[in-house]
Amino acid sequence: MEPKIVTGNGGYTLDDVPHLSDYLSNLPTYPNPLQNNPSYSVTKQYFVDDDDTVVQKAVQHKDGPRGLHFRRQGPRQKVYYSPDEVTACIVTCGGLCPGLNTVIRELVCGLDYMYGVKNILGIQGGYQGFYARNTITLTPKSVDSIHKRGGTILGSSRGGYVLSKIVDSIQDRRINQVYIIGGDGTQKGASVIYQEVRKRGLKVSVIGIPKTIDNDIPIIDKSFGFDTAVEEAQRAINAAHTEAESVENGIGLVKLMGRDSGFIAMYATLASRDVDCCLIPESPFYLEGPGGLYEFIARKLRDNGHMVIVVAEGAGEKLEERDASGNKAFKDVGLWLSHTIKEHFAQTNLNITLKYIDPTYMIRAVPANASDNVYCTVLAQSAIHGAMAGYTGYTVGPVNGRQCYIPFYRIIEKPNKVVITDRMWARLLSSTNQPSFMNPPKDTVVGGKPTESIMPSNSFEKPSENENHVDDQHPGVNGSI
Repeated sequence: MEPKIVTGNGGYTLDDVPHLSDYLSNLPTYPNPLQNNPSYSVTKQYFVDDDDTVVQKAVQHKDGPRGLHFRRQGPRQKVYYSPDEVTACIVTCGGLCPGLNTVIRELVCGLDYMYGVKNILGIQGGYQGFYARNTITLTPKSVDSIHKRGGTILGSSRGGYVLSKIVDSIQDRRINQVYIIGGDGTQKGASVIYQEVRKRGLKVSVIGIPKTIDNDIPIIDKSFGFDTAVEEAQRAINAAHTEAESVENGIGLVKLMGRDSGFIAMYATLASRDVDCCLIPESPFYLEGPGGLYEFIARKLRDNGHMVIVVAEGAGEKLEERDASGNKAFKDVGLWLSHTIKEHFAQTNLNITLKYIDPTYMIRAVPANASDNVYCTVLAQSAIHGAMAGYTGYTVGPVNGRQCYIPFYRIIEKPNKVVITDRMWARLLSSTNQPSFMNPPKDTVVGGKPTESIMPSNSFEKPSENENHVDDQHPGVNGSI
């Protein structure tokens, strides 16, 4: 997917998204039906200006360039689809995430109530559903209460991606708006579908809606389901704390989601106030020796009589496998850490009681909370406005608090990660008073055998620029101190 860059005066740069008119000529346009929609009659301005953009970096220097911009979402005065010609489809891929059903509901209701689109299909079972499963018809009535349930009414899967069969199905069914809800692997697949659609010269808009409970999709402020995940993680942390403080030398160990990015663990720790140590993939940690985890545990137990540890699923272990989507599938770091802690203190005179809690699937399967439900509504309606205006090959999401259309290639180029040299991680260290683990000894001892420190291989590389959170990695909030 080639970048579509527009430049202007003063260093202005727009990283634009494709449009149907880029490869199809003489497309008819229609007045936007929203101008006659009672829901929009109360607004002073129905439509956003075609030149409206949103800057990516909120923090700027007075002598610096104006920076990179993305196209602002919203309804346009003219649309490139007549409502009666639209056949839209919705598909969910990858793991579960709070808010999936809310997005489905709001896509269906938004297409119908705002633009009068009646032909909406649900693709069952992920990408393979395009060619291996039947579709279902979606109406506002059929999706009316699905937001109250966790999971996805369409079902989901990993893998099953056969490009030719998927695009053949889109073409054969005369689908011309494809809404794809999923994480980075799913968005990569959506990008290739867009390119094949364009190659065939089809009038089809391909739209991605980013879904990852880990909040590891770049550019956007945060992903839907993240707020719910942090909130639900508190239940597990509260249980671990209760178990730990109820016995002598009690340790509560909680494993949370985060294959590559430790945002859930970090924010759950900051929100909890009961966590004594948080371990994430981006931050190095080691077990043995001065400043190591064992020493910190012993000190905490001596001072407080109990402690709580939160570990992200991707922290510590380097051994990994791959699932059907090509994502990392780590061995259970929580069980491993639980075993090593028990084994270590069994060899000392300190008797501990460790309780291990893994709430992963309980968190993924719950309905979205109020914050995420509102966010899902905005995402869905933003995606619809863009599709009706003829845009394609984009993912929708908030940048600096404003919904934008972001080209696929920017979303899939690298994951969003916690930057441990930013202030948000410093806040966590200040809150928990845990070791920073920044100066490990050359060798540590794990299980009685000399080995390298337990840390990601790239832990001490120069942090990559994270344009999404320059100073503070706080989803949805910029520039706080």
